Amino acid sequence: MAAEPRYKRVLLKISGEALMGQQEYGLCGETVTRIARDITAVRDMGVEVCVVVGGGNIYRGVAGAAAGMDRATGDYMGMLATVINSLAMQNAIEQQGVPTRVQSAIPMEAVSEPYIRRRALRHMEKGRVVIFAAGTGNPFFTTDTAAALRASEMGCDALLKGTKVDGVYSDDPYKAQGATKYDELSYLQVLSHDLGVMDHSAISLARENRIPILVFSIVKPGGFAQVVGGDGQYTIVKDSS
Repeated sequence: MAAEPRYKRVLLKISGEALMGQQEYGLCGETVTRIARDITAVRDMGVEVCVVVGGGNIYRGVAGAAAGMDRATGDYMGMLATVINSLAMQNAIEQQGVPTRVQSAIPMEAVSEPYIRRRALRHMEKGRVVIFAAGTGNPFFTTDTAAALRASEMGCDALLKGTKVDGVYSDDPYKAQGATKYDELSYLQVLSHDLGVMDHSAISLARENRIPILVFSIVKPGGFAQVVGGDGQYTIVKDSS
């Protein structure tokens, strides 16, 4: 690991599926704790950290819409799933001794703070980890887009997407034997080749605000700190210039 972190403030995007571990659905306590340790390690490097967690391990709005449910209703249900995951992650991080705040885009005063940009910035300046729950608060937007939006609002130096693989490949490496891993891509390459790093609105938002996206494996213990330190395996998406 590099002696000095490459970034001062980062947003970590974790899919809900990453919290399942080897389970078929729900939360794996061991996995949540391991990710909390990784977040703590980066925070202990002096980096300001905020987090967006998906909800696909509990409910996916798109899947509900495919089954005949109203898409907006399904998306709101998915947002509630992200709140459950965010509270679980908050608990795990605080067990590591790190003060944490959950801010929800859908007001839920009993369990979280409302999303207030200046308050979130102040929390991070004080060394607290901020978890943004309930996506953007609007249906038809994914948590990837929420991550790009919050990273932009927080003035983050980078958006790190933790996945099951160590970067972006030309094809699914679990299915295609000859899949090629990219070390670096431009935003336009990701969009034009539809590489599936994040949805198009998230990529466009990151591009507009010049926020590099680093895709790495959240499955590997310590991977988050390695990437923030400039080491480890990852694919970086940034301006080609």
